[in-house]
Amino acid sequence: MKRILLLGGVTEALAIARTLGHEHIYSLAGVGRVPSDLTCQVRVGGYGGAEGLAQFIRDQGIDLLLDATHPYAAQISQNAASAAQLTGTPCWALRRPAWQPQAGDDWREVSDWAELIVALKPFRRPLFTLGREPLQHLDEIPVEQFWTLRALDVYPGNERCEVIGARGPFLLEDERELFERRQIDVLISKNSGSTATEPKLEVARERGVPVLVLKRPELAGVDREFGSTSDVLKALTASDFS
Repeated sequence: MKRILLLGGVTEALAIARTLGHEHIYSLAGVGRVPSDLTCQVRVGGYGGAEGLAQFIRDQGIDLLLDATHPYAAQISQNAASAAQLTGTPCWALRRPAWQPQAGDDWREVSDWAELIVALKPFRRPLFTLGREPLQHLDEIPVEQFWTLRALDVYPGNERCEVIGARGPFLLEDERELFERRQIDVLISKNSGSTATEPKLEVARERGVPVLVLKRPELAGVDREFGSTSDVLKALTASDFS
């Protein structure tokens, strides 16, 4: 009996997990609610780095490691590739294609937080869609700026920052209303490539709002890469992992 260890979140990885039988394991670093309609086993939590993941692979008799984590989860992807190498286990990865700028877009790529803060100086009403990272910098907000942060959950802000807890997919009309109500003059985003969060880019294009795009990290090499969930499922079927 072949066993898959699927690493991921609750988008593409969940779609794959819904097709897996009871012998397979769906592993999440952390999630508020574990889906209750899955046949496969579900594991929540870390492994203690590449060595810990390698030991889990050995203990569980894993035949295929499938990395379907977020494009910016570079450390997890590196641990997966290293653990696969340590154990001689094939490693596949679902690598979601990046968004590409379109006519009318004003995208400005930044490499890290320090570069982002410099690029942000001319603006007054930024909308951050980077997850929780900006929460570490609330005490650094310039007096002339007011930040709006959108994350999966609500967190405390301060007098110059409000945190919105919301989970995609986001509707175009709702994004338009958010930009108008908050008078957003710059959008800060990862290039996640997700259709669930793409409407914000369309609204920025419509309103002529610049987008500061956090550069994607370089990810570890694996045995096979796929650009879509359907391609992964076809490969699993062809390899008798279904």
